[in-house]
Amino acid sequence: MGIPPRPPARDGWRLPAPRLVALLFLAGLLGGCAVGPDYQAPSLQFPAKWGAAHPTVSANGTEPDNLPPDLARWWERLNDKTLDGLVERAVAGNLDVATAKARVREARATRRQALAALAPVVTGDGSYTRADNGSNVSAQSGDITVSGPFDSFDLGLGASWELDLFGANRRSAEAATYGLDAAEENLRNTLLVLIGDVATYYVEARGYQARIALAQRTAASQRETAALTRTKLEAGTATALDVANAEGQAASTEADIPGLQSSYQQTLHQLAILLGQPPSSLNELMKRSRPIPKPRLPIPKSVPANVLLARPDVRLAERELAQYTAKVGQAEAARYPDVSLVGDVSTSATNVGDLGKNSTISWSFGPSLSVPIFNAGQLKAAVEYAQAERDEYFIAYRSAVLTALQDVENASVALQHERRKSRSLATSATSYRKAASLARALYQSGSSSFLDVLDAERSLYSAEDSYLQSEVAITTDYVSLNKALGGGWTGFVDSRTPEVTDEMAPHFVRADWAKEFVQSDGGP
Repeated sequence: MGIPPRPPARDGWRLPAPRLVALLFLAGLLGGCAVGPDYQAPSLQFPAKWGAAHPTVSANGTEPDNLPPDLARWWERLNDKTLDGLVERAVAGNLDVATAKARVREARATRRQALAALAPVVTGDGSYTRADNGSNVSAQSGDITVSGPFDSFDLGLGASWELDLFGANRRSAEAATYGLDAAEENLRNTLLVLIGDVATYYVEARGYQARIALAQRTAASQRETAALTRTKLEAGTATALDVANAEGQAASTEADIPGLQSSYQQTLHQLAILLGQPPSSLNELMKRSRPIPKPRLPIPKSVPANVLLARPDVRLAERELAQYTAKVGQAEAARYPDVSLVGDVSTSATNVGDLGKNSTISWSFGPSLSVPIFNAGQLKAAVEYAQAERDEYFIAYRSAVLTALQDVENASVALQHERRKSRSLATSATSYRKAASLARALYQSGSSSFLDVLDAERSLYSAEDSYLQSEVAITTDYVSLNKALGGGWTGFVDSRTPEVTDEMAPHFVRADWAKEFVQSDGGP
């Protein structure tokens, strides 16, 4: 029995229907599997409450949809409109936030690229050629014989589709998706740190203003005491030593003012930089002194430990662990065969109008198989490298959780003890204020020595200054506690609009680079 002739190219070759169905079924079945480990959020043990030993509870890293009410926009509970405005401006203008938003756009584009690898690729090509093979020789082009110069037009369409039988591209898309999640958590973490820093520097600036005002009032009072002492010296009821001590104490207090003013300006400069503005841009806004912000509502405490899962740095670490787990599967899939379906269609003619006619069409279709046979262990080593990387991120996740626990405990303890310290300092300042008033009155009546006045005023200034520093510490500890618990920004952040908008100039405008290139290369 003879071999039947091959059908003409224009009719194509078709796989028998049962075989085609079986092939597609097998491709779909194999396409559903992916080698490598599937990610599961690690289960870690957390204390049920903060503080001393308590029963433990298990948390598996599930992401909460919203922050607890007492953590969302916590800075607004300091009741300072200026601070609220600075936070809004920082979120809009901070350069670290802008960088984090750009990284979100990078991760989003990377994910789109990875997902695109799952789809077929179609390419087109075309060409035009004019040639002359010699006037005495005829050229055959399709069914036409020509001599002398002739034209040749070619059009082609190619397509390829990697079946991804072992999930290399799907693992890549999975890793890119987790990478996008990680970039978004990095943006949230940047916002959390930014808002905490803005609040801290703002409170410190108000603290320096209060301390400067205290030093100025104290120095003025001490100058009055020195003037009184000089008057008593002239009356013969005080000594030159008393005058020297009084003037020396006033000068010592005045010497504190430049240092406080310098610290205040440096704090303002840092605050302006956080807003993405020049260092001196906040001088006018902050010129008018305001009280040190104080947390007046109940302060978060005894918060369940799973609130830590709202911390963006913990969630970032967990997403990175998921990303690098998927990369293990991606490296493992590279050790398996790679199957693709490849096809192309092309047509050629000596005239444009003849393109696409049946007699000029040629096509091909078929599977392409690539099998790694020998690579000296390179692919296996790549899997081991990916596994080691995954382990690093697992350890980093555990470290992030422990650091979060430590941050909460430290901030909670610091706030608790600072509030006790502040109450004692307030009592101390009140007592020294009474002592200074009594010492001054007794000195004026001649019933006490000037040393009593000197000691009382020095102690009063020290106690009042320490109390102001403690008030600042209470609020900054409150800021640290809210940061440690994951409180932060809950408003909209535009991570899609680029910072730089490219305006494509016409080619004839931008062609001047060629002239510069030629001239720099020794051309005319």
